[in-house]
Amino acid sequence: MRMVAQPYRQWMHYLTPGPAHRGLGLVCLGAGHQDGALPTVGPRTMQNHVAVVVTEGGGWFAEAGGAPVEVAAPAVLWLRPGVRHHYAPHAPGWTEWFVDFTGSAVAAYTELGFLGDGRPVTPLTTSEPAARAIGRILQACRRGSPYLEVETSAVVHEVLVALRHARVDEGPDGVLETLARDACLPIPVAEHARRLGLPLAELRRRVRRLTGCSPKDYVLTIRLNQAKDLLAGTDLPVAAVARRVGYDDPAYFTRLFTRRTGMPPSEFRAERFG
Repeated sequence: MRMVAQPYRQWMHYLTPGPAHRGLGLVCLGAGHQDGALPTVGPRTMQNHVAVVVTEGGGWFAEAGGAPVEVAAPAVLWLRPGVRHHYAPHAPGWTEWFVDFTGSAVAAYTELGFLGDGRPVTPLTTSEPAARAIGRILQACRRGSPYLEVETSAVVHEVLVALRHARVDEGPDGVLETLARDACLPIPVAEHARRLGLPLAELRRRVRRLTGCSPKDYVLTIRLNQAKDLLAGTDLPVAAVARRVGYDDPAYFTRLFTRRTGMPPSEFRAERFG
C-alpha cells in the first residue's frame, strides 16, 4: 500500500494530569504545532478549553452554527467546552500552535476577560510570545520529566497572559495608567472619572473590561500594594502610611487593610521584619 504524503506537518502531545495536579487550578491537557494545508476541523464539540494561536496565514471559524468569521494571523481561536465549532485555513494553509487546558482557575480567567471576552476569534498584535510559550510546553513533552504536568501547567498561565497582552484592543488608553498614578489621592471614584473626562458608567465599563473589577476595587488594590511596600520598606508609623495611601483615618485604614489581607498592618510589618 502506497502512503500518500500529507500536505501539512504536525507534532502534538497529550497529558493526563491526576487529581493532585488538577489541584493546581490550571492544568495542561495537551499542546501541538501544525503547519500547512490542514484539514477542516469539525463540526465538533470539545469537553475542555483550547487556545489555537494562528501565527501565519488565514482562514475561517464558525461557532454554534453561526456564520463563518474570517481569521487572519496573528489571531487566537478560543474553543470553549460544550460549544460546537468548525474551522479551516484558506489555501495554501496556515501555521498554528495550540494548547488544551482545564481547571478551576479557568472560571477566574474567564471573569477577568482573558479568554476572549466571549469572542471566539481575537485579533492579536503579535503571536510570538504565546507561540514561544507553547513551544516550551512541547519541548518539555519531548524531553520528559517527572514534573511534566506541573511544568506544562505553569506555562499555560504564561500563554494566557501573553495572549491578553497581545490583544489588538489591549492598547493603552491611559485610563488604568491615570488611575494608578492618582490612586493614593484622597478622592472618590466619581472625581477620578471627572478628571479623566469620562462618565462614571463608562469608567466602570472600561476598568471592568481591562481588569475584571470595579474602579473602586482597582484603586483599593493599588493603595494596599503601596501600603505593603511602605510597611515592609520603611519605619513610618501606620498612621503616616495610611495618609500616604489616601486615608486620613488610620483606624479605617487598619480595618480595611485587615479585612483585605487577613492581618492588621502592624502584624504584616512584624512578619516582614522577623
